[in-house]
Amino acid sequence: MTDPWAILVRTTGGNGAVLPFLRFLRIMGFIMRKDIHPSYHEVKVSCACGNSFAVGSASPKDELAIEICSHCHPFYTGGSKIVDTAGRVEKFRQRLTKKKA
Repeated sequence: MTDPWAILVRTTGGNGAVLPFLRFLRIMGFIMRKDIHPSYHEVKVSCACGNSFAVGSASPKDELAIEICSHCHPFYTGGSKIVDTAGRVEKFRQRLTKKKA
């Protein structure tokens, strides 16, 4: 196999084509670090609404739990869903009714 750096010097000739050529070498597999990439495998994702699906992930886990997915997210469903954390929405509504009265 020919040394890629020798090809780089020979073919570019200093005309500014170095970066595209380096990209070409990386794509062709000449320039790549070995054993640094995580394993890519299929992971089961479970939503709080009950929907589950599989995605590709580099996560070491085999299952992921999420709170909102595309089946229950308001952007995709067209409805509104209030995600209440620690009862903050209810506290706000109580204060709002006190101010109106």
